[in-house]
Amino acid sequence: MNRRIAMLIAGLSLSPLGTLLADDWYQWRGPNRDGIAKESGLMDQWPEQGPAISYRTKGLGSGMASVAIHAGLLYTIGNIDGKTTLVCLNAGDGAVAWKTPFTPDKGAANGTPTVDPETGLVYAMSFDGIMVCCDSKTGKEVWKKSFPGDFGGKMESGWGYSESPLIDGEKLLCTPGASKAMVVALKKKTGELIWAGKAPEGKLRGNDGAGYSSIVISNAGGRKQYVQLVGHGVVSYDAASGELLWNYDRVANTTANIPTPLISGNYVFCSTGYGDGGTALLEISPSANNALSVKEVYYKSSKELQNHHGGMIMIGDYVYMGHGHNNGFPACVEWKTGKDLWKKERGAGGGSAAVVAADKKLFFRYQDGVMAMIDTDTKEYRLLGKFKLATHNGESWPHPVIVDGNLYIRDQDELVVYKIGK
Repeated sequence: MNRRIAMLIAGLSLSPLGTLLADDWYQWRGPNRDGIAKESGLMDQWPEQGPAISYRTKGLGSGMASVAIHAGLLYTIGNIDGKTTLVCLNAGDGAVAWKTPFTPDKGAANGTPTVDPETGLVYAMSFDGIMVCCDSKTGKEVWKKSFPGDFGGKMESGWGYSESPLIDGEKLLCTPGASKAMVVALKKKTGELIWAGKAPEGKLRGNDGAGYSSIVISNAGGRKQYVQLVGHGVVSYDAASGELLWNYDRVANTTANIPTPLISGNYVFCSTGYGDGGTALLEISPSANNALSVKEVYYKSSKELQNHHGGMIMIGDYVYMGHGHNNGFPACVEWKTGKDLWKKERGAGGGSAAVVAADKKLFFRYQDGVMAMIDTDTKEYRLLGKFKLATHNGESWPHPVIVDGNLYIRDQDELVVYKIGK
């Protein structure tokens, strides 16, 4: 109670639902989709056995989705008893609030749900492209869309839809992956189509269809736009009309295009894995006839720099990521030049690394179930602590989430919550 009063005194606003949003993680990679938690007072070192566990719970189903947290409730998606199911738990103790199965299980449920704080609706995506909208308090289904059935959508390869939809005002943005509807804007309350953005044309690197990334908002070149990574690389659509503004295919690979792009002013930082991916910095500028032009500031081959999956964090003038195919070699990149300031060496764990940042620290969750805390010091790589996660039911890919001094770890059917506050 004292903490809530202090937050109100500090001038934090209330949502239309009357719930404080300061520490919410209501969508993929947090409120700003940048992977940075607005936390302080976290532990500077971990005991060898790891931080204390607040609670553990089961019943989330199979899949690689992370979690969204809003107003004391936690949302994720999993396959339970042959059905893809949207799951809601009490974030404080893991008690089940509700479960809503919404389509037969056709493959791993990988996309993180998105909660709309304004309306109290929550959105989730199945492997085969079924988008459901439910009431976030009761789980009651409000509307549903099929990306293949309603838009002719497709994925670039066979691991299924993995997107986390984006809320922007009255719009819900998502990526069916069709030639005439690569990205669409829907009315968030009803699912009605507002506009459909066409796929780029011509001979391009990569494959047709949606990738495994999620949409971010940019105002580069003075024009509001939605930036996404798809099978043919990075694309951008006018926020009002859905017009394709620009595209860039050099980072596209032919296997799976995954990491969510990073946005900073007039720049877009993008990276993909595999042998034919790579990393690029793009500068977006106004050009004639109210159009935008894209300039490649630099490109690094996949051997030089690549984020396979696990995401990238931009803090100031630096991007932190795990580098390498099936590797999470810690990297600190001067994003304006592409220079890696840390020596390329293996980190505390093995395999790719899913990354979140908080309190001037990086938290790497490695594929093999090792959790690492790393200093954001740009001069050298400094490991502050590591421990083996309590469970390892599958590849440890779901992104970690930090809210209110707790580290939330989804591991297939289980959720483990660690106390990492001082």
